[in-house]
Amino acid sequence: MRYACEPSVVIKPFGQTKDGQRVQQYTLTGAGGVVMDVIDYGGKVVRLFTPDRNGVKADVTLGFNDVAGYEIHDPYFGSLIGRYGNRIANGKFVLDGKTYVLPVNNEPGGKPCSLHGGTKGFDAYVWNGEPLSDGKSVGVQFKMRSPDGDQGYPGNLDVIVRYWLTPENVWRIEYEAVTDKATPVNLTQHVYFNFKGEAEGAILDHELTISADRMTPGNVGLITVGKRIPVKGTPFDFTVPWQIGARIEADDEQLRFGGGYDHNWVLNNQDGRLAPAAALYEKSTGRFMEVWTTEPGLQFYCGNFLTDKVPGKRGKNLAYRGGLALETQHYPDSPNQPDFPSAILRPGAVYKSVTEYRFSVK
Repeated sequence: MRYACEPSVVIKPFGQTKDGQRVQQYTLTGAGGVVMDVIDYGGKVVRLFTPDRNGVKADVTLGFNDVAGYEIHDPYFGSLIGRYGNRIANGKFVLDGKTYVLPVNNEPGGKPCSLHGGTKGFDAYVWNGEPLSDGKSVGVQFKMRSPDGDQGYPGNLDVIVRYWLTPENVWRIEYEAVTDKATPVNLTQHVYFNFKGEAEGAILDHELTISADRMTPGNVGLITVGKRIPVKGTPFDFTVPWQIGARIEADDEQLRFGGGYDHNWVLNNQDGRLAPAAALYEKSTGRFMEVWTTEPGLQFYCGNFLTDKVPGKRGKNLAYRGGLALETQHYPDSPNQPDFPSAILRPGAVYKSVTEYRFSVK
């Protein structure tokens, strides 16, 4: 079989963390032409090259050229997120009658919460990496143990995450975890996309579709209030394609709270099977992507906290709303919301989750 590109994994040094840990980069070249640079520090996707409608490749994700960039700025660019992605209200939850206290590392609207696993989430660990290949697809496997009490969470949690690039230009992420004590687990990937190219302006002209008839509204602190409300007739209805910027300045309380879109959508598929969640299209390049997931929720964040003071990888500064994230997940604050799908993993069970980003052009 002839491939558009010969699939390969190339490993080289990427520097070291401020505490002296060595960081390795894995360059995954997929048979379909997508190329991804990934580092074992936080499982971060540093660069992601996809072709436009003319076959010209560009880096379509935000990141930094060295470890220091991530340690200084830390916008979770391209990172694996855990032990719990998104926000947990007040940095507390009760599990089996016991209260657990987490680091409070985020206070939007003056409302404290624990965000993306705390002050040292999975994005700040150096994982154990090894290359993968099945003869057609190539990838990298990351493993780590989050010890009992890590950031306040109970249980020793053993985590495996696999990134695959397939000949069909699918980036498949497989998450697995086991624990020896009951604990919340909500793993996701915080890659930021800009299909015009890294540091090529805002993403407001991208067209987004989300397979969700409902969303979970938040309060002024972006903490869910435990409800699911219909999106029909609101700026949150992406059941058909909309330009992201078309309604972002609408007179809507939820948009004011988030400074734009930074919310969880209740995906229509809730049965745990791999199913469509979202689609993203950029007209000038023709780049198109489908998001498929087994997860019940999707956090769409349009870069409301990004600034033009942050340097990009090619010498140009990034832009306000210069990237967007489509994070597949369980709903925010689920440990404190009994009516939400449970995010509790118990001993003897295996946490499994799959998300696919399917790249093409049109």
